[in-house]
Amino acid sequence: MNLPLLLKLTFKSILNRRFTSYLTLFSICISVFLLVGVDTVRKEAKHSFTNTISGTDLLVGARSGSVQLLLYSVFRIGNATNNIGWDSYEKISSHQSVAWSIPISLGDSHKGFRVMGTTQAYFEHYRFADDQVLAFKAGKPFSVVYDTVIGADVAEKLGYQLGDELTLAHGVYDTDFARHDDKPFVLTGILERTGTPVDRTIHVSLQGIEALHIDWKTGTRSRETVSAQQALDLDLQPTQITALMLGLNSKMETFRVQRAINNYKKEPMLAVLPGLALGELWQLIGVAENALLIIAVFVLVNSFVGLLTVILTSLNERRREIAILRSLGCRPNQIFILLAFESLLFSIIGCFLGVFLFLIAIVSSQPLLQEYGLYIPISSFGSEQLVLIAFVIGVSFLIGSIPGYRAYKQSLADGMSIKL
Repeated sequence: MNLPLLLKLTFKSILNRRFTSYLTLFSICISVFLLVGVDTVRKEAKHSFTNTISGTDLLVGARSGSVQLLLYSVFRIGNATNNIGWDSYEKISSHQSVAWSIPISLGDSHKGFRVMGTTQAYFEHYRFADDQVLAFKAGKPFSVVYDTVIGADVAEKLGYQLGDELTLAHGVYDTDFARHDDKPFVLTGILERTGTPVDRTIHVSLQGIEALHIDWKTGTRSRETVSAQQALDLDLQPTQITALMLGLNSKMETFRVQRAINNYKKEPMLAVLPGLALGELWQLIGVAENALLIIAVFVLVNSFVGLLTVILTSLNERRREIAILRSLGCRPNQIFILLAFESLLFSIIGCFLGVFLFLIAIVSSQPLLQEYGLYIPISSFGSEQLVLIAFVIGVSFLIGSIPGYRAYKQSLADGMSIKL
């Protein structure tokens, strides 16, 4: 039996059982779509996660844990165990190996979004996702004490426009008694979406943070209040910050500077490499990606079982067909190849449809995924996914060999004696 005849017989057999064939192809298509999709999404999610901050060589904060430092300085989750003195910040920033530094002051909030005090250096040097810079959708960076810049999520969810006034609150809970309602901030800039915690952050100057708390002591407002205008006439030089980001002149100096900061005698501090801290954090939260992959594998196994069931079920119906082929001179090994090839054809077509569906889903869902900080390009479908496809096709061929072997063992007489 030559290859063209084998293909012809296989196609005719499949078309003769259209309904079950379509269901089988649909099952394989969805299984491959889920398997390839989950595998690609989990890899790109990890890539996007590790690119939350890019180009920063060291994160520095009060001595605690590396993950905790990463959470509050980059993801705005939790609070620092202590602050860093301004004089310590100046000394570290003036180190000969430091190219730039970004001070960060946290503690306030606005309607569930964290407020971060910083300087113009933040908009100049902060990078994300493979060295992308912060861009403004509208407006410009803050230039005076009561200016503020917000992220894309804040603008979208709260509906803010340039020129709107924002009343910040002391601490992470926005309550009436904690609001700095006597010192409103004016919105001067809205950042483009980044898919990072920047989108959920309200940025003000360090002097703005100092002005807010000029008449607050130990977390409560003092009896002698200071108006917004009066605060401008006072010394708004920060005395403490929460953390800082450092960019070094050379990557070779990273560990030397890190060791110097960790051994700083004036106050206990911790310097960590963002990449290593992100890796530690991903190990803690990355269990979900393995769970998704296991679910996709189980769906694929279910489709394999369905494929085997369909072929075995049809085998009894096709024993007369097989017997006729045998009587026409078809050998037992050719019957085996016929059924195994049918399973292989199911898997190849199903894999092609699954990949095609996956590519369509990526193209159509890219705008939505980018809102959640996940960018999946077409190029993400690569050699690893092709290995998965080859695995699916190989297993399908092995599954097809099971009914093929049964047909191989059936004799001509057994086939001819079937009662209709």
